[in-house]
Amino acid sequence: MTRFAKLAVAAAVATFVLIAIGGLVRATDSGLGCPDWPLCFGNWLPPADLHAWIEHSHRLTAAVFVGPLVGAVGLVTVFSHRRRDLPLLAAALVAGVLVIVQSLLGAAVVLEGLAAGLVTAHLGMALTVFAAVIFIAERASHGPMPAARARPGLTRLVAISAAVIFAQMLLGSWVTGQHAGLAYTGFPLMDGALLPAILGGEQAVHFAHRAMSVAVAVVVVWSSVAVLRSTDAPHARRLATLMVILIVIQIALGGLNVISRLSAFFVVPHLAVGAALWGASVWLLLTTCRLRPSQVKAPAREVERFGTLRAFVALTKPRIIELLLVTTVPTMVLAAGGLPSPWLMAAVVIGGTLAAGGANAINMYVDRDIDDLMRRTRHRPLPRHSVSPRSALTFGIVLSALAFAWLLITVNLLSALLATSAIAFYVFVYTMWLKRTTPQNIVIGGAAGCVPVLVAWAAVTGEVGLPALVLFAIVFYWTPPHFWALALRYRGDYAAARVPMLPVVRGEAETARQIVLYTIALIAVSLLLLPAAGMGWIYLVAAVVLGAFFLRSALRLRADAASGRAAISLFRYSISYLTLLFAAVAADALLRFPLA
Repeated sequence: MTRFAKLAVAAAVATFVLIAIGGLVRATDSGLGCPDWPLCFGNWLPPADLHAWIEHSHRLTAAVFVGPLVGAVGLVTVFSHRRRDLPLLAAALVAGVLVIVQSLLGAAVVLEGLAAGLVTAHLGMALTVFAAVIFIAERASHGPMPAARARPGLTRLVAISAAVIFAQMLLGSWVTGQHAGLAYTGFPLMDGALLPAILGGEQAVHFAHRAMSVAVAVVVVWSSVAVLRSTDAPHARRLATLMVILIVIQIALGGLNVISRLSAFFVVPHLAVGAALWGASVWLLLTTCRLRPSQVKAPAREVERFGTLRAFVALTKPRIIELLLVTTVPTMVLAAGGLPSPWLMAAVVIGGTLAAGGANAINMYVDRDIDDLMRRTRHRPLPRHSVSPRSALTFGIVLSALAFAWLLITVNLLSALLATSAIAFYVFVYTMWLKRTTPQNIVIGGAAGCVPVLVAWAAVTGEVGLPALVLFAIVFYWTPPHFWALALRYRGDYAAARVPMLPVVRGEAETARQIVLYTIALIAVSLLLLPAAGMGWIYLVAAVVLGAFFLRSALRLRADAASGRAAISLFRYSISYLTLLFAAVAADALLRFPLA
């Protein structure tokens, strides 16, 4: 191991120790042991108080060890490796910047009285720095990554395990910040039941953490077993085994946290083992990226099953779901006049994902014949026979039923009914009727994609108000120019499948004209939100500027309707438009710069 690699390892170890000391600070309720920053009671040295010294040790470790070590790694990288390894340079620079941000976050945590959101962000930043220095140490030891991976499916599976571990760590921090660690005092049962009768507030956060721990355990064991069965590489096998051991210890420590009523003797190791599990998952991910074909066995069943899992995920059309959810959280922020409960936001996002995924899976089942005829959709699971039609239909129905049940239990009846109505409209009205019979299919059928804003508004307020209807109209008028731009690009596909999309029936010029008209209508409708919801300057400027760029793109397309490049350009911009407009909705609701 080179000196540079040893320096990076030292930085990783120091970061891990800092995270563990942070756990001690929280477990002993010493977060405000020094209530000011960077001084402690106005002095550089704390008074003779245990809590003050515990908090001061956290700051001292960051200032004396982590900061200088990460800074030294950055300097060595800049002066010795900047030309040879750009990813290494990027990681070192990111780590250096994040350490500074982490220090400022630490100050904000103290000055804001241990606000739960800041504490969670503080931990997330520490884990990100930890991953960055692990990446640097691994790369410094073994050099750049190979251009091709021996088993990309296995690498993705390990990456998923790392992602869920990271999410669980943040959720655990949120549990602590909400003082929900003892919302249920039994383990593994909650109030004597496997599923609690009461689920709200602190109980909901606590239950989410326990439920997530099951998902983490499943994914970690699954990915570790896949690694053990796929390679004889000693390093990878040791890391996979270590992860299984750590997840067992972690779950046991979680139970002991509850049983001991949050004794620091168990709380601190719980965080430390979680951080070790995160570090091991990052290390294993980097190791699997380096596996050579000679080190990999024939595909293991677990990896093949992962391919099937990916096919089921593809049935849900994840990119479309992402676009639908872009409108959900900002709508909730506007309805609440600020940040709603994180649990409520998570519940609505999960329910919306299930509902959209179920509708999309059924849509793929119904459209499997035309998907097989179109170049753009031939890669989908059903045309490729990755999933049987019956399985796809069953999957879609189950997701739809779960969406209704989830929203009913965790949100309210109105949100559940609205989401179910969107599924029914999308499947029966758009997919089974309008899509194959009229060029106005996407105009009318697109209403299904507008319902998430109503679900989000109803989740917060219990009703559908005027601002929600305006947001519905914005998405409604946005959908035709968004989709027709794509239809122009793939006009031949729709013609071959005999789907009467507007470009096929009315031609390219008329479609471009309609896109311009709907864009003008969209801009006008977007401005209606100003009086309907009392929006301020942030939203006004965003709506006008984003709308002007949208109209310019639409006019360019009309000038050259046959250009596939112009159509795709408009399609891509339309996604950015919707994302940025709804981001402006949230920003306006949070920051409040009123017009008058």
